[in-house]
Amino acid sequence: MEKLQYISQGFTKAEQEINIKKALDGGIKWIQVRWKNAPEYEFIRLCENSKKLCADNRSVCIINDYVQIAKDIDADGVHLGLKDTSIDIARQILGENKIIGGTANSISDVLQRMNESCDYIGLGPLRFTSTKEQLSPILGFEGYQKIIQTLKEKSLAIPKIFAIGGVVLEDIPLLQQIGIYGVAVSGQITNQPSITKEFKTVLQ
Repeated sequence: MEKLQYISQGFTKAEQEINIKKALDGGIKWIQVRWKNAPEYEFIRLCENSKKLCADNRSVCIINDYVQIAKDIDADGVHLGLKDTSIDIARQILGENKIIGGTANSISDVLQRMNESCDYIGLGPLRFTSTKEQLSPILGFEGYQKIIQTLKEKSLAIPKIFAIGGVVLEDIPLLQQIGIYGVAVSGQITNQPSITKEFKTVLQ
């Protein structure tokens, strides 16, 4: 599983597509299509186009929130928040071979996600980010450290956890030291797609 995921950004379908294309051109191999409050028809078109762009670049394309759209366009998977469709139902709809990621904000969320059949956990936010509405409590590095430590104390295998929420390149060494598997990045790659190469070098 790739260790770097780009979460798409943009206020319009055109902006979203431009940003996704730039990220792919910059070397991203995993896109999560995320466009909150989008008109449904336009979101479906964005997902269809993103799937094609990703396929052309041999990159993974997953859809935020919408399991049925992910199924309809044969996306590589879906990312689900705690209030979205349950992981079990998504698994029934999408089948065993699709990627299903689940959001978590606390140790109890992480334990819940570990009991479900999701493939990775998006844990955060690391810090404040303006790209997400209704932000959950900020974890900071200390929050990640406490959660990983708790899992170790319970002698549980550490799942594939992605740090999310305001993550920048300079955060990677400390996150890796803590035991985080990968990162989901939006703002820094949208603003500077060429930085993708540096992310991938540090994440190796």
